[in-house]
Amino acid sequence: MAYEPLNFTIKAIESLVAPLAGQRLYYKDTKISNLVLMITDKGVKSFQVYRKINGRPVRVTLGRFPDLSVENARNKAMEANAQISQGKNPNDAKRILRQEITMSELFQQYMTRHVKIRCKSWRNIQARYDGYLSPWSARKLSVLKRMDVEQLIARTAEQSGIHAANSLITLINAMFNKATEWGWDGINPASGVKKFQEKSRDRFLQPHEMPFFFEALDMEPNITARDYILLSLLTGARKSNMLSMRWNEINMEQVERAQWRIPETKNGEPLIIPLSPQAVNILKERRKVATGAWVFPSVASATGHLHDPIKAWRRVLRRAEIYQFIDLLADAEKWSEWRINKAKLDTEIDPATFLQAYRNLAAELELDTSAIGLPDIRIHDLRRSLGSWQAVTGASSYVIGKSLGHKSQQATAIYARLNLDPVRASVERATEAMMLAGKRKNV
Repeated sequence: MAYEPLNFTIKAIESLVAPLAGQRLYYKDTKISNLVLMITDKGVKSFQVYRKINGRPVRVTLGRFPDLSVENARNKAMEANAQISQGKNPNDAKRILRQEITMSELFQQYMTRHVKIRCKSWRNIQARYDGYLSPWSARKLSVLKRMDVEQLIARTAEQSGIHAANSLITLINAMFNKATEWGWDGINPASGVKKFQEKSRDRFLQPHEMPFFFEALDMEPNITARDYILLSLLTGARKSNMLSMRWNEINMEQVERAQWRIPETKNGEPLIIPLSPQAVNILKERRKVATGAWVFPSVASATGHLHDPIKAWRRVLRRAEIYQFIDLLADAEKWSEWRINKAKLDTEIDPATFLQAYRNLAAELELDTSAIGLPDIRIHDLRRSLGSWQAVTGASSYVIGKSLGHKSQQATAIYARLNLDPVRASVERATEAMMLAGKRKNV
């Protein structure tokens, strides 16, 4: 086999013509030892390294021109030469890589062998993979490098926030740690990638916000979503548990001893939540319309129960902001000339247009609106609101932790000694305080 010497340049390679049918041409680079360019009768040009290992000829294909540049071909040739000098055959690594599982295959094993048998919220993990890692599905595990992960995390933090980025680091680490546990001997590309420092949320419904929040909640047209939001506040339960609340978990035979037993919470243990009289009243009304297994049924959901009522939540926040504007503008100049009929406002399903009008008027009158609006309140903050109001009404951190189902090594022993009576008393005091702040005698 003859190798014609050639200084590999883009111009020189592009000028080479294909051989006759059934033939191949070979050119040897004049700068890098053993780097060869092969041209087929179809005109396909490929870079190769050709040399002997232990007396046997070995041909290592590096890639096709022009997809692989001359410079990169020379770099790859030097890497292959170094491996061969150490007695290693680069083709062996390629054969192993072809047999290695892909990112998609690892994720499916991770879900089947680990997540779905331990985690009730596995759909969140599936969504995280689909949203961020699915472009890597066909890539072999050993191909992924730390730089790939760092670039993905930086991009995720910029586009979706640092919480999403940190969750992604956790998922990648967990997947590769399991791969190692199951016999894979590669390097975890997320190892050493630092998480962003997250600021703990401390937002909860303030006393001055309560009247507007309750008034807005009363006007919510979706009764199921309205009851769900109010019970989330009165029980402090996690969203996943609230959405999947079942009637067979609730005991209301004695109002003063009414309770909700959640079979399994986020920490894997059951939790008993004492139900205040206000919560019992809501549940009794719901029992009249929700006759199936779920407290919050939904025919539009695949699960049969309510899905995250984000649209209703946004409506409540908008209407609460409007009521705050009404309170602010009550004595303002031009108010009587401009006033929107409140009865008309209260019949609107989504008062978004009214809200913008109030904002414009406040801006025209140059009023201070810094204390108006609940845009930063999330549904999960209702859980924190109950705990915060328990603290305001004198509950200890242990009682608050017990009522919210928190778990820590330091507090576990204390929790075990607490009965439900002080927890019930604390929840009821907090509920009464919230109702009073919201100018509510009862629910």
